[in-house]
Amino acid sequence: MKILGIEASGLVASVAVTEDDILRGEFTINNRLTHSQTLLPMLKSMLDILGEDVCGMDAIAVSAGPGSFTGLRIGAATAKGLALAADIPIIKVSSLEALMYELSSDRADIICPIMDARRGQVYCGAWKNLEPVISERACSVDKLIEELSKTEENIIFSGDGVPVHKEYIKKRFESKKNQIYFADSTNNRQRAAAVAALGLKKYSDRLQKKEFDDTLMNSDDFVPEYLRKPQAEREKDSGLLEDAGARSLRKIANGVKNQI
Repeated sequence: MKILGIEASGLVASVAVTEDDILRGEFTINNRLTHSQTLLPMLKSMLDILGEDVCGMDAIAVSAGPGSFTGLRIGAATAKGLALAADIPIIKVSSLEALMYELSSDRADIICPIMDARRGQVYCGAWKNLEPVISERACSVDKLIEELSKTEENIIFSGDGVPVHKEYIKKRFESKKNQIYFADSTNNRQRAAAVAALGLKKYSDRLQKKEFDDTLMNSDDFVPEYLRKPQAEREKDSGLLEDAGARSLRKIANGVKNQI
């Protein structure tokens, strides 16, 4: 089974193709260009080198959030346009779970990915042996540390929230029994390969159990998971701005479709 992975939830833009348990190719870049500038050219180059096209994929796994509202919308719109053009399903993958999945094979500790949510908060969750021990949420670093320190187990942190909060996290754990670690540069940021691999696992699990939920869907039904409202929606709720997010998503998706 061939899965195209798309990751655009943070500063990193990444695309990958996996076939069964083999990573066929991956392009990842972290140079602060907007994802609208990088995703499609990277995708085209990778598929050309592999001698593949989107219509040869069985599904598209996309990082669905949380993360940057703009990045998520670009990633979602790209996936929707490609899936619509190729008539293949979308597999919805949590950005945080994909970050965890990068570390899951070689760590028995609690894995805690954190993404900078600004305003003193992080998007976070925690897993042990692929099972969630803290549900995904947006919260303060203090609240996260309070929950993590209820256990005495070792904890490894990853994600773009680490550079922002690393020293504070180290200081807060000085008086606690947990040993803490930080992922290195090979697996401390989002990667489309992890999104694709986790997407394949979710797809295969659903097929084997014959259970279909909102993990697997058609392009019309897919929307990002923000965990908290985007600024535009908060302003809309205050009567300051008409919500243009859905219209923007459809416009980008149709543009992607027309390029295929």
